[in-house]
Amino acid sequence: MKRRVFFSVAGFTLLEVLVAMAILAIALTAAMRGISVATSQTEDIRRRMIAEWVALDRIAEYRALSRWAEPSHANGEVEQANIQFRYEEEIKGTPNPLFRRIDVEVFAVGDSSRLARVTGFISRRATQ
Repeated sequence: MKRRVFFSVAGFTLLEVLVAMAILAIALTAAMRGISVATSQTEDIRRRMIAEWVALDRIAEYRALSRWAEPSHANGEVEQANIQFRYEEEIKGTPNPLFRRIDVEVFAVGDSSRLARVTGFISRRATQ
């Protein structure tokens, strides 16, 4: 009578290893893409936040220097956090002659897409 011998094989076949490596490669590629997008978005949010600070600084300057401004349009460039920004501000009258509305838009130098827009008000009483 023949004796049957059963071997207990522990391990993976070559095909199973290749499939597992392919799945791992796809997952790591997707993870790296996600990290890249998150990093890019973080930098964009940082630039927008700094641009908003630039706009708020322009309005705060009118308040701090107690400058009463006539309706006008102005623009200029400023550096904040080692980034060059271009701003455009428009001063408008309001129905109340004691107030002025200031709209400030901020762009990156060399780029036409707006990064921030802030509206503020100054009053004649606060400036005198």
